[in-house]
Amino acid sequence: MTIEDAVSSVKYMIEKAIRDGGVEGKNNLIRTQQPICMLHDAAKSSFIRLGVNPARVHPLMGEHKDELKLSGFFKCKDQDICFLPNNVKQQEEILQFDGILKGKTDPYGTELTKHILSVNVRSQLSSIAKNFDTLYERTFAEALNLHLRCQQMVLGEFYMIPVNQYDDVEAKYNRISFVTNRNVHKHIEKYLYSFSAVNNRRCLTGEEYKYERVCLLVVDFSKNTPIIYNSDDELKAAGLLPEHSTVV
Repeated sequence: MTIEDAVSSVKYMIEKAIRDGGVEGKNNLIRTQQPICMLHDAAKSSFIRLGVNPARVHPLMGEHKDELKLSGFFKCKDQDICFLPNNVKQQEEILQFDGILKGKTDPYGTELTKHILSVNVRSQLSSIAKNFDTLYERTFAEALNLHLRCQQMVLGEFYMIPVNQYDDVEAKYNRISFVTNRNVHKHIEKYLYSFSAVNNRRCLTGEEYKYERVCLLVVDFSKNTPIIYNSDDELKAAGLLPEHSTVV
């Protein structure tokens, strides 16, 4: 499955849910996490196409349960997608560092954890203007949590935002419509600046809050075929980024 396939599936699923069940049907669908699972599969597929052994992917391709719950410095957290090494075995470990995990059992151990490549997948299918601070704080806190314990661990973040949100007022009547935020260009610029700040980690110490790679997927679902914006120039041409923006 490609990214294009995934976002087309997300659009189809959401719009079918609206036509069949209105705004409640849409919200119920999102709660099932079926749309976000399409992005999980697209991310897994991209690694497999690059040569990753499908047997080292957890959960396996097409599966979305039983994620690995890895222990960081502050907390344990289910990881959406893990790519496991083929030459390191798990070894149970009692955590000794200060904090709420002190004395807890880590079934995987430090050696395996630090050799896992973890990618977390998120989406903001409602307004991109809502809850930004909370969502962004959660993003860099999760990288910090794992890197403070396992400095060598490679982390990825895959985050999708919509250009236009589905109109819940129209959805109540089973109609497909979109709402455009008049400041959408400013919000997208904010996302680009913010996610750029936690991207491309280059050193083991001092940048624990960063990911090795971040993908911010900007999608316009209002078109018959969803548009994925691949560059700042494309966003500027569509009026979705200020012409004078210096974001890179």
